[in-house]
Amino acid sequence: MKKSNTLTRIITASVMAAVVCVIAICEYYGLHLTRWVGVLIGLGMIAELLNNFRKTNKAILLDNKYLFIAFTILLILVCWSFYVVGARPWIILLLLMTIAGADIGAWLSGKIFGGDKMWERLSEHKTWSGQIGGIICGTLMCVLYGLLGTDVFRPELLWIGIGVSLLSQYGDLTASAVKRHLGIKDFSHVLPGHGGLLDRFDGWIYILPLIWFILM
Repeated sequence: MKKSNTLTRIITASVMAAVVCVIAICEYYGLHLTRWVGVLIGLGMIAELLNNFRKTNKAILLDNKYLFIAFTILLILVCWSFYVVGARPWIILLLLMTIAGADIGAWLSGKIFGGDKMWERLSEHKTWSGQIGGIICGTLMCVLYGLLGTDVFRPELLWIGIGVSLLSQYGDLTASAVKRHLGIKDFSHVLPGHGGLLDRFDGWIYILPLIWFILM
């Protein structure tokens, strides 16, 4: 069962990587899809959250109304930020590489080194070693992006990598807190082995609104 789930995750991740490649090729040839794919992802995240609200006991919604309202507003900002920031696909690619690096680094470091949990009440799998590994890997991917684009080391990418890697992990923790209060494991099952769009893109929920604010 575990081996089958791992294979499903790999296949789904490969399909998502292929979609990213198709979008990149389209952007290269002048067909600007990044913005609209991002908006669709944002709308899908909102739809998943609202669908879980619909299925949740009303007493739970009332007890945690401020958390749920704040999270819904945050997702609306994410959707709008996808629209604005998506007009600059190079920023989306930079964020994608950095967040993916942070995710993989956190998972590998947590598996290899283990150690104390960050916030076990919210997420039983996240460790401090995982966070450190995520920051290191995410920052390396951010610097690599700069080297691929210009062949020049850009020191500012170190700080961008550290900041994005940290914020992505706290976005993940925030989504875990919402799931814990809703009593669910995943927001949906549209991405086999990975959960829903919100499970896969929760690392973006603080970063994108911040980038939008900076661009303003």
